[in-house]
Amino acid sequence: MVRDLSTTLCGVELDNPIIPASGTFGFGAEMSDVYDINILGSISFKGTTLDSRFGNPTPRIAECSSGMINSVGLQNPGIDAVINHELPELRKRFHKPIIANISGFSIEEYTECCRRIDSEEQVEIIEVNVSCPNVHNGGMAFGTSPESAAAVTAAVKAVTTKPVFIKLSPNVTDIVSIARACEDAGADGLTLINTMLGMRIDIARRRPVIANKMGGFSGRAIFPVAVRMVYQVANACKIPVIGCGGVATAEDTIEMMMAGASAVQVGAENLRNPFACKEIIENLPKVMERLGLERLRDIIGVVK
Repeated sequence: MVRDLSTTLCGVELDNPIIPASGTFGFGAEMSDVYDINILGSISFKGTTLDSRFGNPTPRIAECSSGMINSVGLQNPGIDAVINHELPELRKRFHKPIIANISGFSIEEYTECCRRIDSEEQVEIIEVNVSCPNVHNGGMAFGTSPESAAAVTAAVKAVTTKPVFIKLSPNVTDIVSIARACEDAGADGLTLINTMLGMRIDIARRRPVIANKMGGFSGRAIFPVAVRMVYQVANACKIPVIGCGGVATAEDTIEMMMAGASAVQVGAENLRNPFACKEIIENLPKVMERLGLERLRDIIGVVK
């Protein structure tokens, strides 16, 4: 029996639910030399801001027993370079739906970046990262309050025609209230979770491992937190959810979809194992057969 791995995000059809998470797959160029990236359901390309960014000082990465901490600082070539170079190059290699991940440090920056990327035919979905610090509001991340997250959502929706997914931060006390605020403001979907906040200390040198002291904690250790938040949000909202956070296996993918995710992003595992997404896609039919599943979309949100 042929197993059906297909899924849908706001009318965008994916052959399978596996999407490399933004920041862990670049713009696809490096990985296209390793395997045929057209096996993927979609790609969320590297977080893009209005201007080019060098990122945070080094060292930027700290290893953990079940994950990693990063403080890359949104290093990217800027929206114009992405539109004029990176996106056309990616489309040469990848012939499936592309998700554009957009970041910003003010509502005006989010709006302008989303307006520009919305006119690009190569992009099917816009993913807005609201974990960035609001430079006009003391550095508090946009995604840590319902009001700020809703303000970004409404502003972006006013200048776009394509589906907009808001990528939420887990570093909050009530993820549901923020998700609902985004939905009420017009979001077409939600991606969660982004990285948690973590820190490592070099005990020999008595200083933080990362130059920025703290960074985003990701990897297998955060998977149960991600499943919990996906479950909460999927049951509280009517818009589709992309699950992200610690996904490393086909079994993780199915668990995340049972919690309510319509698709799944793989992040830190790509950095540990470059073949992670390929292996998950190849193993999904085997796990589905073992569980007696014919269509993946039938299990979305089955756990109540």
